[in-house]
Amino acid sequence: MKWLQIPLGPMQTNCYLLFNSKKECIVFDPGEQGQELNTYLKKEGYQPLAILLTHAHFDHIGAIDVVREQWNIPVYVHEMEAEWLTNPLLNGSKRFGTEITIKPADQLIHEEGELKIGNFSFELFHTPGHSPGSISYYVKESAIVFAGDTLFASSIGRTDLTGGSYSELMESIHTKLLVLPDHTHVLSGHGPMTTVIKEKNENPFLK
Repeated sequence: MKWLQIPLGPMQTNCYLLFNSKKECIVFDPGEQGQELNTYLKKEGYQPLAILLTHAHFDHIGAIDVVREQWNIPVYVHEMEAEWLTNPLLNGSKRFGTEITIKPADQLIHEEGELKIGNFSFELFHTPGHSPGSISYYVKESAIVFAGDTLFASSIGRTDLTGGSYSELMESIHTKLLVLPDHTHVLSGHGPMTTVIKEKNENPFLK
């Protein structure tokens, strides 16, 4: 499996594609610029199978309906944030002067464990703190984890939004992410890729 980072929108939210040799792909967090993303997917010959959300803040969900309708694919979100897609107060968009609403998810994630979509397989970790339904998706064979806004290069997710909790965030980072193999690449919701060992050694918030 290979992956591609595509920053989208004014907040440069990282949308990721995880794809195989057939160019079947999983789309993570299509936050903005849905038409542009669809154009790129068509041009490059990708075939999306599903949209997976690390969490449902507005900057991660804005392009969902445009992409979902173009490819007729399901959207997955943690059950704790099912209502966030349709509620601007919960997804935070109203706080920032707009009201973003998305159609309900097609699939709700209820628990940790394995998720299979086509020939893609993920281990799901519930990693609350930045938001109550934050999920990290680990792909062992590719040594990557899609961590959303839980952990960044030399930083951590903010905890001052709805349902945020600093203590939960730190527990999630230490018990779910930093226990992964040191060489694991951490693909964050904003900014550059990092690795588990780099964050262990250099992240000032984890000292």
